[in-house]
Amino acid sequence: MQYQWDFSAIWTYRSLLWAGVQNTVMLAVLCLVLGMSFGLFVGAARYSSKPLWNYPATAFVEVFRNTPVLVQIVWFYFAFPIISPIDISSFTAATLALVLNTTAFSAEIFRAGIQSIAKGQWEAGRALGMTYSEQMRRVILPQAIRRMIPAFTNRGVELFKMTSLASVIAYGELMHQSKSIASIAFNPIEMYTAAAIIYFILIAPLAILVRRLETKINV
Repeated sequence: MQYQWDFSAIWTYRSLLWAGVQNTVMLAVLCLVLGMSFGLFVGAARYSSKPLWNYPATAFVEVFRNTPVLVQIVWFYFAFPIISPIDISSFTAATLALVLNTTAFSAEIFRAGIQSIAKGQWEAGRALGMTYSEQMRRVILPQAIRRMIPAFTNRGVELFKMTSLASVIAYGELMHQSKSIASIAFNPIEMYTAAAIIYFILIAPLAILVRRLETKINV
C-alpha cells in the first residue's frame, strides 16, 4: 500500500508550530546564557586548589554530567515539588534541568580553557601583585575564552537539540507541538518530518559557525 503524504496540517496549525519554535529558541537561549554564566564560577571553583571550593564544584559537575538529561528533567518536574514546598511548571522544570546540565559542561570547558594557559601567565600576574580574581579577569580569561569559543558553540548546538526532551513533561516546544498536531491530524510521519526540518534550519547555521570558528582559531 502506497502512503499518501499530506502536509496540509502544517499550514493549518502553523500558529502552534510557530509557538513551538519560539518556545524552543527561548528555552535554548535562556539555558545557554545562564549555564555559561554559572559555569564560569563553577569552573573557577573546580580549578581552585582549595577543597572548600573544589570538592562541592567537582561533586556538582560529576552528578550533572553523568546522569541523563531526560532523567534530570523528569526529576525536577515530578520529584522536586514533593521534597520542597515549591510547585513548578514544565517550563521551570525544563529550565532548571538544562541550565544545571549546561552549567556542569560549561564548567569543564572553562576549567580546560584555564588549564591551557601557560603557568608563566599566572606567575607574571602574581609578580605584578594581582589577586587570584584579578589574574583571572585581566590575564587568564581574556586568553582562555578565545580557545573556548568552538566548545561553547558546540554546546549551544547540543542544547538546541536537548530542548526536545522537554516534550516529555508537556512543555510547548517544537517537538511537543508537533506531537499534538500529529494526534489531531493523524499524520505523525509528516509532522515529525516537518519538525526535523525545522530543527535542521535552526541548528545548521550554528554548526556552520562552529566549523568556521574552529578554522579561524586554528589558522
